[in-house]
Amino acid sequence: MTLLSTSTTAASAVFFCLTMQPIIELQNIVKTYSTPAGDFAALRGINLRVYKGELLGIIGKSGAGKSTLLNMINGVDRATSGEILVRLNAATEERVGQFEESQLSLWRGRTMGVVYQSFQLLPMLTLVENIVLPMDLCGLYDARTSRERAIELLRLVELEDQAQKLPSQISGGQQQRAAIARALANDPPILVADEPTGSLDSVTADTIFELFEHLVSDQSKTIVMVTHDSSLAPRFSRSLTLADGELVSDSENAHSGGLRRVASAQKKVATKPARPKRGTKRGAK
Repeated sequence: MTLLSTSTTAASAVFFCLTMQPIIELQNIVKTYSTPAGDFAALRGINLRVYKGELLGIIGKSGAGKSTLLNMINGVDRATSGEILVRLNAATEERVGQFEESQLSLWRGRTMGVVYQSFQLLPMLTLVENIVLPMDLCGLYDARTSRERAIELLRLVELEDQAQKLPSQISGGQQQRAAIARALANDPPILVADEPTGSLDSVTADTIFELFEHLVSDQSKTIVMVTHDSSLAPRFSRSLTLADGELVSDSENAHSGGLRRVASAQKKVATKPARPKRGTKRGAK
């Protein structure tokens, strides 16, 4: 009876996943770079679906193609062949590769927040100014609203009292939290994070991961994170392994537990209000 129940539950989860349209879909993505030694294939026919409300981890060693894969998703780099589709709702399907460069920058600013391992905060701007900048560039808010929203985001990551400091005046962990606040500036539905905990100590890294979990569970964000740290795999809603430019495993989808977690995340997102209340306090350090 237990085996039948587990099998039935897994089958239901599979059916739910298949009937949900992915928010991001990569179709046979190939990326080849020309080098003096000849062509180098960084990505070799990647097929991937990311569902709304996932905290998806892509795990691989240095040189596996993780950063290249993220750059395909956010449009920083273009695929040699293949299609990248983004569906923010059932009525909209956008092909990332078809945007002109000026359109792509605006689209990225409104659709995807990018979090880097090296933070990429502008050193001459205060934290609040760093967060206001992407709002100004996309023109979504007036000056007063932008500043109020920047303070609200700093409060979310528990840095409100550091708002007027320069990045050099705060710790690495605080800089990463400020970078996450900046990535959320235009309220994008998707975040992509490139080794966001790679240069942090274990306690601070755990704080950053807790923040990501909060953004998924309480704000319905979809997060794609790449990391070399395989110990993080159990904390993702789903984890993939990337090696030599190819996806070689999808560990969480290989068993019913992972399927149920993905389906549960999608159901939770589907029943959430469109604009959840922001500014929830966390217990992060």
